[in-house]
Amino acid sequence: MSQSYPYQPILLRILHGGIALLTVLALISGFWVYNTYDQRWGRFALPNLSDIQGIHGTIALTLLLVLPFFSLYSLRLGYRRLIQQQSWSQLKQFGKPVWWISLHRLINTFMLLTLTFAVVTGRMMKEEWLPAGETDRPWYIAHLVSWLCVFIGLTFHLLLGAKVGGFPLLISMFNWSKREDDQPRSWLKKLNHKRSNALLTMIEIIVIGGIIAAFILPVFNL
Repeated sequence: MSQSYPYQPILLRILHGGIALLTVLALISGFWVYNTYDQRWGRFALPNLSDIQGIHGTIALTLLLVLPFFSLYSLRLGYRRLIQQQSWSQLKQFGKPVWWISLHRLINTFMLLTLTFAVVTGRMMKEEWLPAGETDRPWYIAHLVSWLCVFIGLTFHLLLGAKVGGFPLLISMFNWSKREDDQPRSWLKKLNHKRSNALLTMIEIIVIGGIIAAFILPVFNL
């Protein structure tokens, strides 16, 4: 691979690609659900799909199943791409390269948290609410807010990725090259890496706890 393109670990490319695709599909199908049953802030002339809630739910469930693996990778192997303890002081250096890098890390962390919020709120909804016109349910409103945050986070994630790394960074996520030391056994070793970043430890507890809650809470949501 040309040296002008940064190398991205195979596991990152697989998980990042899967999460990116599922997030975009969830956003599109989620808006389609809103466009079908809500429309309080406007609508588009989209075809009426009778099972759009089922389609969105299937995509969202698949996202939930992949999210734990992506979260563990991000928080353990790829934690340098997330917010760091020195990020707050670096964010004071407005306009400098380190400011853009820190802002990118902040947005990456924001995306992880908002995706967690989105799957939790989505799992707490019931399919009969929207067809019955019950669009003021708190969990539905929270789910709308969460997906608006995901959309904003995704937009800035792409813009800042282009700003920080430019075209080579974006292309590197689709490169098929592989290094000899990029093997599953090295991934498992790094999973046990102990960080000194207390902030990331707290974020890990929130994210993993939220994902567990997304699996468990619907059982009690009768």
